[in-house]
Amino acid sequence: MIKSMTGYGKAESALENGKLTIEFRSVNGKSADISIKSSLLPKEHEMEIRKRLADRLQRGSIDMFITWEPNVAESAKQINTELALEYYRQIRDFEVAAGMNGAGDGEILPIIMRMPEIIDTRKQDVITADNWPVVSAAIDQALDAICAYRATEGIALHKDVSSRVQNILDLYNEVESHEAERITAVRERITKTAEELSIKLDPERFEQEMIFYLEKLDINEEKVRLRQHCKYFMDTLDGEPFPGKKLGFIIQEMGRE
Repeated sequence: MIKSMTGYGKAESALENGKLTIEFRSVNGKSADISIKSSLLPKEHEMEIRKRLADRLQRGSIDMFITWEPNVAESAKQINTELALEYYRQIRDFEVAAGMNGAGDGEILPIIMRMPEIIDTRKQDVITADNWPVVSAAIDQALDAICAYRATEGIALHKDVSSRVQNILDLYNEVESHEAERITAVRERITKTAEELSIKLDPERFEQEMIFYLEKLDINEEKVRLRQHCKYFMDTLDGEPFPGKKLGFIIQEMGRE
């Protein structure tokens, strides 16, 4: 059964410090054009994931999104307590050395909080070697979801294109029923035109020319090829898992006939 190249899949994974969300979105494309729109995926796993996507999805313009929602405690900024205390001691020592009246702690605290590196903003790795198996499983779940979406879309596509091919075959049969009528109509039109122009036709020569003319109008060869193309189209549609490129070529040939 064919699959659409349009799809969406999503999966979530609960990690120790928050929730990771994996999303895939795909639209039509000539090949597997994969774009990972996140900096959370470790570089050492990027090639592995790209290969996994290409193997499962085959074709399409595919976007991968990874979003991270930390727990409340994890999202809070950390104060570098040791550094803050060192700033506090230095400020007090400076006041004593300068003979200044000691400022209250309430006045010193805002100054210390504006000092460099007091707020720890170091970026923590969300995806690590320890939680990678869980993340990898979530990626597979999201892939399963987008594949299921594409399969559902594929059923609708199969119904649509197969009905169109059947319509061509129905019209094909209708054309055959008009073959004899078409030849008679051509003969009558030529005879009538000759009469209107007062042209006297030699019966023997006329029949020879008619045979030559009707041979040019014969479409039997085109009809045979068209029927064969339609059969090949349906066989490919039902017999190959990823027939898109081949079907495109067959459609071109059907159009020519």
